Amino acid sequence: MAMNPLEAYRQLETRRQFFGRGKNALGMAALSSLLMQDVAQANAPSIGGTGGFKYPGTHFAPKAKNVIYLHMVGGPAQMDLFDYKPKMKDFYDKDLPDSIRRGQRLTTMTSGQARFPIAPSIYKFKQHGKSGAWISEMLPETAKCVDDLCIIRSLNTEAINHEPAITAMQTGSQVSGRPCLGSWASYGLGSLNENLPTFVVLVAVPTNREQEQAISAKLWSSGFLPGHLTGVAFRSKGDPILYINNPPGVPDEVRRKMLDSLRQLNEQTYRAAGDPETQTRIQQYEMAFRMQASVPELTSLADESEATFTLYGDQAKTPGSLANSMLMARRLVERGVRFVQIYHNNWDHHSNLTGRMPAQCKDVDRATYGLINDLKQRGMFDETLIIWGGEFGRTIYSQGGLTATNYGRDHHPRCFTMWMAGGGAKGGVVYGETDDFSYNIVKDPVHIRDFHATVLQLLGFDHTRFTFKHQGLDFRLSGVEPARVVKELLA
Repeated sequence: MAMNPLEAYRQLETRRQFFGRGKNALGMAALSSLLMQDVAQANAPSIGGTGGFKYPGTHFAPKAKNVIYLHMVGGPAQMDLFDYKPKMKDFYDKDLPDSIRRGQRLTTMTSGQARFPIAPSIYKFKQHGKSGAWISEMLPETAKCVDDLCIIRSLNTEAINHEPAITAMQTGSQVSGRPCLGSWASYGLGSLNENLPTFVVLVAVPTNREQEQAISAKLWSSGFLPGHLTGVAFRSKGDPILYINNPPGVPDEVRRKMLDSLRQLNEQTYRAAGDPETQTRIQQYEMAFRMQASVPELTSLADESEATFTLYGDQAKTPGSLANSMLMARRLVERGVRFVQIYHNNWDHHSNLTGRMPAQCKDVDRATYGLINDLKQRGMFDETLIIWGGEFGRTIYSQGGLTATNYGRDHHPRCFTMWMAGGGAKGGVVYGETDDFSYNIVKDPVHIRDFHATVLQLLGFDHTRFTFKHQGLDFRLSGVEPARVVKELLA
């Protein structure tokens, strides 16, 4: 049976439309409340180029004004890179003790194995810098910067599979639909450049592509935050952004006239329906027009010196490589982009770890050295927070076959390693400890909620007060469970 058109309209109307009809006292009271909120926000600064949208502003002076977040998709093996476990050599091919596993959940990829043989890292470790941090031989260039790094060896999460784990790492929840960290930062800090997005995403192409994980745009979605806070993905081939250039035969003045007419139509729609996504659409069209002039200059590396390319390494001139993406990230924050997210895939080492990890580390190692030192040379390091890490760690026991020279590692959420640098993070720190098997945390655990709260602190926000009202609830990145700012990580 077909629905009555009037009834269909009433079911689809927004809350603002319902209250705006003003036919009852409740509606008028709620409308008055909304108007008072608008008055309270009247003095808040607006994000450039977003139609007057007001952002909340910081709670205190931020240490970091920009973020470059390097996400290693798949989960790097902490015991092969930063969490040195020399005693494991005595446990080669011995079963993981039950006293260490403690009946903890395993993935279906290894839960059926007859045994769980210990696979010590084949890589050598040395202490570096004044901090004496142990770093794998696979990261010799990163090791030179160790006193700039704030290494956290005790990250933990509940998620044991990629999709919920990476979603939780980026949004604070395993359930899809929440805003990601980049959108939260954009919401709070606003824009520094009206001609570029506040939040940009780069998906780097790894040298080795043996076992990449699927990622999608929902990871850089603004969720229930305003749509213009969604990350804008730049491509490494063709136009940096689809349809940014005018169609053949369409000059700028014609496109400008078309956009003006389209804006008038969208504004009529907004006045009639009150849908905030209409405003988002208007803002996106305007931003795209302004980006036509700013993006070509941004993505052309012709003005970069050979010394800069040498700093980032051989791959810096290869579009889409991690080194090229990290150089592009520096150019973006230099031009006022608040948050740059880079995804680097193929860290899911279920098998053939020693055949694949050297390429992964080569991709990231020199580029990390280059980024840190490039930011320092330009006086940007102290106000740019760099984050490096994956969605979880790996198991000390081998998945599948084990030899003296090769092994695989399954997912492990109980402990993993990440690091921060610059932007108010305390360099030369190694925080948190795991047991001899890198299986359980024995000192100073840092849940991902704590990590998010700490990052927000560096950006100038009290995570308990940095909220957005949605469906009658005050949502926040750190969620409703207990979370703490890890002050030991702050400079």
